[in-house]
Amino acid sequence: MAENIIHSILLVMHNIALVGCAAAPFYNRNLVNNRGQYGPKLFYELDKVVEDTLQGNAPYCILFIITLFVTGIGMPLNHYLFHGAFKVLSDVSVVSLILKLLFVFGMVVIMFIIFFKINPELNKMFAGFSSTDSPDSQVEADFFKLRGRRKYLCEICLVFAIFVLISSAFLGFRN
Repeated sequence: MAENIIHSILLVMHNIALVGCAAAPFYNRNLVNNRGQYGPKLFYELDKVVEDTLQGNAPYCILFIITLFVTGIGMPLNHYLFHGAFKVLSDVSVVSLILKLLFVFGMVVIMFIIFFKINPELNKMFAGFSSTDSPDSQVEADFFKLRGRRKYLCEICLVFAIFVLISSAFLGFRN
């Protein structure tokens, strides 16, 4: 009974983290696409909201990934605690687990690139903009080029998150 309760709690937290991992890039993508209709010209107030929103989501993404790892490790350890051995997985489940871990790892790599390379560069560039002055055209072009790179990486992250969700469905597969 206790094993099932612990497993269920871990699974609920794991699934919420999975949905969060998929929802963040999905909603960020929609925000960026809506902003894109105004073209690569800086609209200070609008772009400030976009940057604050996108960069403000970083802690949530990190929390979701950490929760994914902790609960993902916790479920087999829970089984081990009650049975003295890890659960034997089918071949389909092993392949699904490997794929899931690869896609999660890919998401982590993308997050590091965005959070620790691209976002600081965007912050530095955006700090040079103001609501009253027109930006230098080259800096503005570089800003939108870097935003485009972030958008591309977020789209890859969204695809990876979808594959994580799909592979998760096959983890309980029995031969």
